[in-house]
Amino acid sequence: MEYLEHEKEEEDQPVSPTGQYFNSSVLQVSIMSILESDIPIDDSPTLSLLKDVFLPINPRFSSLMVEDKNGVKHWKRVEVKLEDHVNVPIFPDGLSPESYDDYFDDCLTKIAMKEFPQSRPLWEIHIIKYPTSNAAGTVVFKLHHALGDGFSLMGALLSCLQRADNPNLPITFPSFKVSSNLDSGRSIIRAVPRALSAAFNTVSDFGWGLLKSTAVEDDRTPIRSGDPGVEFRPMSIATISFSLDNIQKIKAKLGVTINDVLTGIIFFGTRLYMQSMNHASRNANSTALVLLNTRVISGYKSLKEMTASDSSSQWGNQFAFLHVTLPELVDAKFTSPLDFVAKAQQTIQRKRNSLAVHLTGRLLETLRKYRGPEVTARYIHGTLKNSSMTISNMIGPMEQVALANHPCRGMYFMTLGSPEVYLMKYNICRKNKSMNSF
Repeated sequence: MEYLEHEKEEEDQPVSPTGQYFNSSVLQVSIMSILESDIPIDDSPTLSLLKDVFLPINPRFSSLMVEDKNGVKHWKRVEVKLEDHVNVPIFPDGLSPESYDDYFDDCLTKIAMKEFPQSRPLWEIHIIKYPTSNAAGTVVFKLHHALGDGFSLMGALLSCLQRADNPNLPITFPSFKVSSNLDSGRSIIRAVPRALSAAFNTVSDFGWGLLKSTAVEDDRTPIRSGDPGVEFRPMSIATISFSLDNIQKIKAKLGVTINDVLTGIIFFGTRLYMQSMNHASRNANSTALVLLNTRVISGYKSLKEMTASDSSSQWGNQFAFLHVTLPELVDAKFTSPLDFVAKAQQTIQRKRNSLAVHLTGRLLETLRKYRGPEVTARYIHGTLKNSSMTISNMIGPMEQVALANHPCRGMYFMTLGSPEVYLMKYNICRKNKSMNSF
């Protein structure tokens, strides 16, 4: 049996408040990443890759979450038995890729539904060597959300990858464009009405978010049963690809962002599905939680930058969410996909300009301080349960990447353990100019 040896740190790291919420009696939230390989998988370098590359990324990958006698949780470094974290499922031999699709889906469902044992570090890898319709083999990373958010864990995963065309060259990403208003004269004139609008939106959004988290539920629809324990039921995964060229044309036509376009498409497609399943649900009250990265950044940072104590893009859970009501399909004004995109952009931009997100953060901290992390976790669970879906996104590399010399043909992410429909879009910016969404 192989163990990882490490030097004991002088003191253990405290668990962040969000990390405590995500690993509580009411919430067990994880992130699952699926990498599709172009070639059959050779798993012989797995343990050495984990020991030499993955574990050194962050001490949390070699730590347990423990609670001291005062009820304070912290990360405790331990020796990692790597074999306990690597799983290689066995399917029947000699089947077609289409037949293996069903086994693969069943396997993902089992991985998603199984909770992490608290007696070892909160991550695991599943290597599926059988070909499916989408890949010659698949690697599944499952990491507890208490370890970090999608931005942090994406950085960890990318540190294990190389460019497929030339491993010596760095992986590159699209730059984050931040808009700025250079017309200072007009800005001064607009300052007062903007301040009044921001104040009104802050009160309105914060009050509505408070009601949505405690008292007001979305309607029961084809995408929301409202039944307790939905997060423990079998899951289904569907993927779809969009042309990046077409997305950019819509972006240019409406003067919005790529994320605005995709969010509008998701809203429109969701309403069409709801109407096809139940005509009355086309105008039902349905809310999406749109997740935002709260870091002040212009792009992905290196792991060294993310783990620096003074970094503006620190490792951890640094995100917030906005309550966004899905436009109703019954209104003739919002029957066009472009209208859905424009409406989504206007709503999200308005909510971004309010301070409700910061007030919600203060509320959660107050709850944690005076009522404890379990009560705060129940509040967050109510926020998720009373909504219909959550939307997040990750930006992918511009080049094809490889894991241990296995070229990846696709990569996507999802969050597990959340009591509502979860849609996460992964933007792949490569030569094939396509985007995957699910």
